[in-house]
Amino acid sequence: MVDTLKLSPEVLLMPRTRPPYSPEFRRQMVDRVRAGRSPEDLAREFEPTAPSIGAWVSAADKQEGRWQEAKPSLFASEQDELARLRRESKQLRLERDILSKAAAWFARETGAVSSGSSGS
Repeated sequence: MVDTLKLSPEVLLMPRTRPPYSPEFRRQMVDRVRAGRSPEDLAREFEPTAPSIGAWVSAADKQEGRWQEAKPSLFASEQDELARLRRESKQLRLERDILSKAAAWFARETGAVSSGSSGS
């Protein structure tokens, strides 16, 4: 019979390849991103990956209460237009639903349309 190999938890865990980045290094990366450098550019120049740098920026924004104000994705004019289009879309869906219900009601009330009636 084959003996079952028993592994301790230390054997199953992979060792870290490097120690974690220091808080001051992370802060420098965050400051550079806020100064206009992209995480991808910093990742090419330094060792951490772009997603790691982006996560540090997000964490710093949340910690500093900048989460809502951090880089708006739309300009004010675009936000106004988006709000207007959403209102218009909601109104059009409402009107479509009303017309659909009205058409169903009229179809039930009038019965089937006769094939001989052309209305001319």
